[in-house]
This record gives sequence, structure tokens and C-alpha cells, in this order.
Amino acid sequence: MPTDNEIADALPALSAGNVAVVTGAASGIGLAAAKRLANLGMKVVLADLPGDRLEAAADALRAIGPATRGNDSVIAAATDVSRSEDMERLAGIAFATGDVTILMNNAGIEYNTGKPWENGKGFREILDVNFWGVVNGVEAFAPRMLKAGRTGLIVNTGSKQGITTPPGNLAYNVSKSALKTFTEGLQHALRNEQGANLSAHLLIPGFTYTGLTRNATEKPAGAWTGEQVVDFMLAALMRGDFYILCPDNETDRRTDELRMAWAIGDVIENRPALSRWHPDHKDGFTAFLKGGSQD
Repeated sequence: MPTDNEIADALPALSAGNVAVVTGAASGIGLAAAKRLANLGMKVVLADLPGDRLEAAADALRAIGPATRGNDSVIAAATDVSRSEDMERLAGIAFATGDVTILMNNAGIEYNTGKPWENGKGFREILDVNFWGVVNGVEAFAPRMLKAGRTGLIVNTGSKQGITTPPGNLAYNVSKSALKTFTEGLQHALRNEQGANLSAHLLIPGFTYTGLTRNATEKPAGAWTGEQVVDFMLAALMRGDFYILCPDNETDRRTDELRMAWAIGDVIENRPALSRWHPDHKDGFTAFLKGGSQD
């Protein structure tokens, strides 16, 4: 785990006194990130749906030493990220507090919408939060961050399911696939923006115990905590990584790489869609995981 001094030296965007904005901050990875940024002495604006969880998260941050330097060091802002007007209002609140130098678009929802032809309303709801919520955040914050000229970071929380797209939750996979493509395009645009000191990054958590973890009332042995994900994220940001591909306690990076390579191999080899789960290719995929060759 990188130390506070190492983080501050490598990532000036996370310097004490700067403003961090985290959506989906009332629990899980978002809350873990907010706490870590507060520990670095940043002012933190927590955005989530209104309610007791958001207020409890703000209280937890106010109890952190470096974040008790002023009344505006922790702000809880009730926000529906799917509403562009909410995100514009959030940006106004945040920039009134100081220079926003990190935006973490982390808010997300997940549930099984059924078969592709069964629940268009559910598809739209998930896309409105997981994809459009990020677009709304970038539109509200990026122009102001660019204008300020400060070194800054935009971190969007994606998912491995947006890359390997396993069957069982199509709407969620679609939202995270779209988010991956959007974030790649965002970073390309920022890299080519004259004078820009702002970069985008895609956080790709592994199996993490959060409010979205299905059928779990306590952390499964194979899962990482939100704190572990945030520590890994900070170390990756210090290296300048765009793809922040997190392992967990049951899947190492090599296994993730092979799963992703097999997925793109479906296109290259003209295999059936999602061949990893196709009976004709089950044995081939198993052999590939062992040997790393698709021949």
C-alpha cells in the first residue's frame, strides 16, 4: 500500500486542500475512496441518493483527522447521477468549495433484467445510472476542470463484466461495455487537448464486497474489500495506468488476461458469441486457461 507521502509526491491532484468528488459515495468502493482521500487531507464532496446512508458516510469522514480543518471539508450532496441537472448542481457545489482535482464517477446499480426482450425499462434504468451518469458527470465537471488548468484525474468505475460480458446480467454488461468505450475515448480526447493537465482512467474492480454483492451478508473469502480496491487504484494511478485491472482473492491477473484474450478471440477466430460458455468450446477454453494458446 502506498504511503500518504508517496501518493502526494506522485499525484499532485490528490494534494491536501484540493477537492475530490465521489459519486456512489455512501457505501462500497465509493465510501472507501472518499475516506482515503479525506485521510490525504482533501476536501471531499460525497454524492449519492438522499438518505441515512449518505449522512452516515459524511459523519464517518468528518471523524477523520485531516478532514476536520473546516466546515466545508466534507459535503454530502444528495444526487441522482442519471439527471444531468443534478450533476450540474453537484459541480456548482464542488467548485464553490475549491479546485476540483479528482472526479470519481463510481455510482452504479445492478440487477437482473431478465431476457433481452423482457425488460426494456430495466435496461434503460441501468444505463441511465451506469453509463449516462458518467457522461453527465464528465459534461458537468470536465470543462471546468480543463479551464482551471490544474493537474486532475477523472476515474470511472467499470467492470470486468463490461469486457468478458458473461451471460446472466446483460443490461449491466452493456452499461459497463459502453462505459469502457466512453472512457477510452475520453482519455484520447484529453490527451489531445492542448494544454490539458487532466487524464481519465478506467477502474476495473475484481470480485469486491459492496452493496451490489449478490446474496452476501458478509464478505466472501474470495472477495476484496473496497479499501483493497482503492489502495490498488492509487498505486496504479501513481504508475500512470489507464486500465486499472484489479485482482481479488480468487482470480489473479493472469487468469483475467486469459479470459479477456479468449473473449476477443471469439471475433478473431469467428467462434460463436460468448463461446466460453458454449458447449462446443468448453473444453477448448479450459485448455486455453491451462496453456494460454487458442490453437
